[in-house]
Amino acid sequence: MPDTTATPSTASSSPPTPPVPLADLLADRTLGLRRIAGPPDDGSQVVHWAHTSEMADPYPYLLGGELLLTAGVQLTDAYADAYVARVVEAGAAALGFGVTPVYDTVPPALIDACDRHGLPLLEVPPPTRFTAVARAVWRLMAEARHRELRRVTRAQQGLAAAAARQDPVPAVLHQLAVGLGGRAVLFAPDGAELHSTGRTPTPGARTALARLARVVNPASTPSPSSATDTTQGAHLAAYALGGGQGLVLGVAAERREPGDHTVAGVAVVLLSLLTAPHQGAAEAGRSAALVRLLLGATPAEVAPLLGPGPWRVVQGRGGATPFAAGALAAALGSALADTDGTTVRVLTDREVTARPGWTLGVSDPVPPQELAAADTRALRALGRAEATGTPLVRHDPAGPAAGLAALIPPEEAASHARTLLAPLLAAPGAPALTETLRAWLSLHGSWDRTAVALTVHRNTVRHRITRCAALLDRDLDDPDVRMELWFALREPPAADGAPSR
Repeated sequence: MPDTTATPSTASSSPPTPPVPLADLLADRTLGLRRIAGPPDDGSQVVHWAHTSEMADPYPYLLGGELLLTAGVQLTDAYADAYVARVVEAGAAALGFGVTPVYDTVPPALIDACDRHGLPLLEVPPPTRFTAVARAVWRLMAEARHRELRRVTRAQQGLAAAAARQDPVPAVLHQLAVGLGGRAVLFAPDGAELHSTGRTPTPGARTALARLARVVNPASTPSPSSATDTTQGAHLAAYALGGGQGLVLGVAAERREPGDHTVAGVAVVLLSLLTAPHQGAAEAGRSAALVRLLLGATPAEVAPLLGPGPWRVVQGRGGATPFAAGALAAALGSALADTDGTTVRVLTDREVTARPGWTLGVSDPVPPQELAAADTRALRALGRAEATGTPLVRHDPAGPAAGLAALIPPEEAASHARTLLAPLLAAPGAPALTETLRAWLSLHGSWDRTAVALTVHRNTVRHRITRCAALLDRDLDDPDVRMELWFALREPPAADGAPSR
């Protein structure tokens, strides 16, 4: 019975580099490695990295997938079986044994143990250093990564070109099937195949792919964004498309190559754009702009498709749900949103107001050609908003020299400073505390330089700063807290409410 258990895609403990086939390492004649034990290589034996250890039990120091190199400093015949068992349990891919200076030959007990536990055993000859073996692994990994990047780049270019054809959805699916050497299927929300192309998988694999598509169907609750499975020798993957249409992309291939997930991800983006509902000419033009960017057009070339504007770039933080980016964009009257999981960026041609639960930085209104610079200004405005605890800060194109302090009216700034510093101003020895805190902040938290500036001992500085932190109930290691206190202390208010100089 085929294994059709679908598992959502998760991060692997292996490094983000292609593995190195063990056969490629053995083929390097400069190393002189020789395979002397373990199961026959069917082409699937790979290593992810090389690690040297002379520990009697290397298990706690292995992550899995290693070529473990050892000279057997603590190895004995009696312990060989237990040693190999622990190495296999840790998930090592192979064991490399260096002959000399400890052993003149590979111990027979170790060879027998590797055969018994199914661990490939390589003999490392005396002239070959372990560092040379490790360097060869890294070189082969770099070469594999370069081949992978070239393959992914070609596939992305092909997908982008297909998206520009007269019937883009079938063209993108066909290009994806060609790029992955398998079959690509677009599933409807009810599980029906809307379109399929490429090599036809076995009936069992086709059924399993349909089941996998139901796992990631956006209508399912909860549902992962992607899932993978292996059935009857076919590697299956399913991806939920964006756009709220409930569509799913399914892929079946005979082999799963490094970079396949990246290629499929590009297809998901393109298909999400191509299948999204078009609510009007403006929305269609903006989707076309995104597709053209994927095709390699420059921002200046696609800017006219966005409309004359003026446009504002909004950067915000505060949303905690997966739908936060879309919700903020909708509140700002835009469908153009992007998020990295922490910060949401929205492009809008409307006036922006503060939104509950969000801290926003807004650029000045600009034409489409200046959006990249406006994005930088929006990020700076967001930083100022977070530093001052303000829900929304707009970039001021006039840029007064006073900077952040000029964004707040003097009366409000003084009132805020009195409130913020009230516990400090009411404490005994307030003048010394406030002056020490101001000097310490101005000198970037340097105890010694502050002590020199105030002509006091550095322990006195430490004691005063500790008291300030306790009185204010603030983390003075937090740069946002330091910035807020610095602006409050530029004109520190006296305890009676009058500014002191």
